[in-house]
Amino acid sequence: MAMDHVTTLECTICGKEYDPDQIIYTCPEHEGVSGILEVKYDYDVIDDNFDAELDGNIDSQWKYEAFLPVDDEADVVTLNEGGTDLFDAPNLSEELGVETLVKDDGRNPTGCFKDRASSVAVTKAKHAGRDIITCASTGNAAASLSGYAARGALDCRIFVPGDAPAGKLAQPLVYGADVLAVNGSYDEAYDLSVEVTDEYGWYNRNAAINPFQVEGKRTVGHELAEQSKVRGEIPDWIVFSMGDGCTIAGAWKGFREFYELDYVDDTPKMLGVQAEGASAIHDAFHDHDDVQDIADTLADSIAVGRPRNTIKACRALEESGGTSLLVEDDAILEAEKLLGSTEGIYTEPAGATPLAGVKRAIEDGIIQSDETVVINSTGFGLKDTESAKQATGDVMRIDPDITEVQQRYDVPASAAADD
Repeated sequence: MAMDHVTTLECTICGKEYDPDQIIYTCPEHEGVSGILEVKYDYDVIDDNFDAELDGNIDSQWKYEAFLPVDDEADVVTLNEGGTDLFDAPNLSEELGVETLVKDDGRNPTGCFKDRASSVAVTKAKHAGRDIITCASTGNAAASLSGYAARGALDCRIFVPGDAPAGKLAQPLVYGADVLAVNGSYDEAYDLSVEVTDEYGWYNRNAAINPFQVEGKRTVGHELAEQSKVRGEIPDWIVFSMGDGCTIAGAWKGFREFYELDYVDDTPKMLGVQAEGASAIHDAFHDHDDVQDIADTLADSIAVGRPRNTIKACRALEESGGTSLLVEDDAILEAEKLLGSTEGIYTEPAGATPLAGVKRAIEDGIIQSDETVVINSTGFGLKDTESAKQATGDVMRIDPDITEVQQRYDVPASAAADD
């Protein structure tokens, strides 16, 4: 296998190294799945191989194939994921009082950010000769992996918590996956997915333990760096919600790589936002004695009680000079409606969590009025319409009578005739 640019897999706890060409998920020197591995690269090789123009034209994340941990002879399994727009948000900026942009990853092929990782996962699984791929998910990873498994002609077996949103479970079923709703929490579904991986040898896509999945997610950092370069301004803050911690870790790694290779001249601070009911990474980052291991939030995509990538997430916050904070579920719902009503971007609760975090950060003086902020919307809103109904209320029902319209909008009866 030719992955000359990948040097090793390194344990984030003890530093022990492993051959990147083998299938290994965590360092066996540590209990359970705590020994998370980090993919290490030879950046001289990457720099030599990367010849794309940083002009803002990004057809997919595979523009950055030189950075991705795949064999150069592998057939890439792709649905043209990545390459998502970075929108100016003038209406939202006026509402918040800070210059705000939105990176809308809800526009990925299956409607969520996780497509970046799933493309890499299925590519790796096929190249390793595995016919069955699995993961645990609260919904989005299930849908994403199922779509890419179908594209790659792999059998897909998904473990979800019993309370996963029905809308998200419809997707993997359409894609032909075998969906197993576990009578328990996400963490219990996760543990079961790891157990069957060990027992049956299925390829595991779980981004928190599969070291290559964070690497797919880091392409959002590459894209943000390139898009910022074209705009002529590096944002002061890039904001993500946090569940297992993989996404913010990957985004920081990607942006930092472009900085260290002198492709861009600065880096942003990372702001990680968690729901108050699922705060483990935030608690760890701020050295709280009472780290919570529960997950009680309507933002199901970040409802993780025992995040596996806490070390990588906290490292991203620290290295970037950023921080984390918590928001209430009510604030998340308000942010979902605010993003839609100001900029026409429909996001699910986890995708609205960064906006709720920005509002809180402005109130707390963390983000200043002269700074620029990028909010990352990680999932399309149609994945969770029930939460949207909580945010907006139901439609107004009227009789087919124009007088009801007149009463609703206080329009004089003669207005239409005058026009």
